Amino acid sequence: MVQFAVLTPARMRVCVGEKVTLGSLFPGCISTRLTAQVFEEEGILKWQDGKRNKFPLLQEESPIAVIPGSVRLDLRLFGVIPFKRVTLQVVPPIKVMVGGHSIGVLLNAEGVMAVGYSFITLPDGKRSCPAQDAGLVPQTLILKVEGTAVHSDTHLSMLVDNLARKKKEIQLQVKYQGKIKNINVKPQFCRETRRYRIGLYVRDRAAGVGTLTFYDPQTKKFGALGHLITNSGTSDFADGRIVPASVQAIQKGERGKIGEKVGLFGGQGASGKITKNIQCGIFGTLYHNLSNPIFPQSLPVAMGRQVQEGPATVLTVLNDETIEAFQVSIQAVFPQPRSDGKAFIIKVTDPELIRRTGGIIQGMSGSPVIQKGKLVGAVTHVFINDPTKGYGVLAEMMLENAGLLPNRERKVSTLLNII
Repeated sequence: MVQFAVLTPARMRVCVGEKVTLGSLFPGCISTRLTAQVFEEEGILKWQDGKRNKFPLLQEESPIAVIPGSVRLDLRLFGVIPFKRVTLQVVPPIKVMVGGHSIGVLLNAEGVMAVGYSFITLPDGKRSCPAQDAGLVPQTLILKVEGTAVHSDTHLSMLVDNLARKKKEIQLQVKYQGKIKNINVKPQFCRETRRYRIGLYVRDRAAGVGTLTFYDPQTKKFGALGHLITNSGTSDFADGRIVPASVQAIQKGERGKIGEKVGLFGGQGASGKITKNIQCGIFGTLYHNLSNPIFPQSLPVAMGRQVQEGPATVLTVLNDETIEAFQVSIQAVFPQPRSDGKAFIIKVTDPELIRRTGGIIQGMSGSPVIQKGKLVGAVTHVFINDPTKGYGVLAEMMLENAGLLPNRERKVSTLLNII
């Protein structure tokens, strides 16, 4: 009993016009014993046979959300024992254009990321690595050199060489595991490159192929990928954009080996500016609207509690820029999304998709998942030991981070008591 109380979401959304059905969140032996005490402003919920402030968690007894607002539901066992307090947010119905378009992702990180050591051959033939000697470790972000902000790998190389010709030791401002500090390093003259170096491999740009999940034709706000970009080693970035991409080849996935789309940037597809890179995807604004031949009209978005086990459809590109639809099955839905955004498990059931890709592959991240005519989420990660399976992130969570859904209210205490 305690387990179900803890796993029950403390905050949920429902769209205007929908029934407030919570019984599916619990096994039948529990839902039949739960009632919800309602605390609301006048008129947010409506019952067919008149207003009541308490109802069993059974669908036929459920009220209908009629206007936007927030409702507090105190769930009680047998109508008496406190079980869980839930904040229910009623929001206007929302529709978006679903994606499936192939995109190229370009992300300029803040500073440049040290990804490994590159030993220098000195004029006398000896080898040296000043960065390692100074204690600079891989995954460190180099922000500034002697107070000058670093914009790229070539910019860092130029700054080090120019300053080292004037002084023996230079100061770097770095960021590691969220902490910023200054370190001093002594560049060495490299016999092979004929310039001063500090002995690092660095990376300043994350680039790859992914999939657009949705966009709003009015605001042009979009969501894609369904996960954080970590190619640059950090979620911090100075600027980023998505560009059109076409799929040129497929490397099939297999057990223990993740497949991938091989893409070419360019074309007439999706392009826009990235403004946010977080656990559940990348978000920003498109430069122009797009068309989708499979779903030419906008689709409603399912709230998290509406996602169910069962058949669904996924949209993605496997050749050139052509969006195709494939059948999958949602095998499990988590009571609450994990901290990394993963909220449900999908399995590829379409034999054609398995034949061509082996299942879920890199580049399919962000592919929209549609169930019962609603956008429910996006593909996010593949199971390494079973490429036919992967995780999905909720569309509700992505839309909230895209700025298309109001933020959840956080004023109400989440628990009354647990028995």
